[in-house]
Amino acid sequence: MNQEIIDAIENQNIIEFNYGDEVRVVEPHCYGKTIAGNEGLRAFQIDGYSSTGKSGWKMYDLGKVDDITITEDLFDEPRPGYQRGDKGMSEIYAEL
Repeated sequence: MNQEIIDAIENQNIIEFNYGDEVRVVEPHCYGKTIAGNEGLRAFQIDGYSSTGKSGWKMYDLGKVDDITITEDLFDEPRPGYQRGDKGMSEIYAEL
């Protein structure tokens, strides 16, 4: 479990990290163990590389993440479409 990610969710800090050797900038909403058994982060991507070319809701496998930076930048409220109790998680460590 990563306490920095938990704190970022609780404080609504924007997170930056490398994923697949590309930078992603996200608003973290839910952190836990995915139904596939990986540590996962449900987040709204606001900037950085996207293989689809689109921002929006993504599930990140934290085993593929490097260089996590918790920024001082904050987001105001959960993004539209966010639902507590993420169905993609078998166990939730932190959520908005």
